[in-house]
Formats: sequence, C-alpha cells, structure tokens
Amino acid sequence: MARWLTHSHSRAAQLPGTNRRSHNVGEVTRSTVRLPRDVRDSYEVFLNGVPQRLGADYTVRNGSLVFERELRKDRISGWRWLLGAWGVGTYRQNDSVDVRYEAADGSPRVAEALEIEPG
Repeated sequence: MARWLTHSHSRAAQLPGTNRRSHNVGEVTRSTVRLPRDVRDSYEVFLNGVPQRLGADYTVRNGSLVFERELRKDRISGWRWLLGAWGVGTYRQNDSVDVRYEAADGSPRVAEALEIEPG
C-alpha cells in the first residue's frame, strides 16, 4: 500500500474551499454578516468587490447574510505592522463584505467592510 494511504487516517480532512481542517468531513464552515438596520428589501451584496447572487452565493436569515464558506477578516498584529513598515509584506485572507442599498429617504448608501462572524 502506498505510504500516503497508510498514514491518511492520522490526518484531518481538509474542507473544500477552506483552509480549515476538520475531522468531520460533512461539516460546513459558515460565515454570517449582519445587515445594517436601515437596509430595505432591495440591496446588492459584494464580496471583495465582486457582486454576489442571492441563493447562489449567500442566503438571508434573521437579518444576516449567510455564506456557506469561511470568510476571514485579517487582523494586523503589531509585529506584522512593523514588518510592513520595513517593506516586508505578509499576506493573508482578508475578506470584505459591502452592501449597496437605498435609504428610506431615497439616498444611495454603501455599508463597507461589514463585520464577519463565524456561524
């Protein structure tokens, strides 16, 4: 038997579309983004500047957008900031969810970089 097959039982399976490992291959990592209070029925959702489609890319549940994959917001530590100041780049996943909508008074609004929560 090939070496990679004999040791596969000791490694956790990687979930498709994520960098997260899990022992339960059927587990789905979700991310939720709470919609701003003044968002009405008609709005547009963007993930990293790319338009998202209701049903295909996200669903809406209890006033939140639900993405059936892990989205992450990069937090820059002091060490990473210091490295960046010296010209050393460190790159990680940094997702941004924006919602374009019309306020009650009819004016256009954009809610940028909404908070991403696991779940």
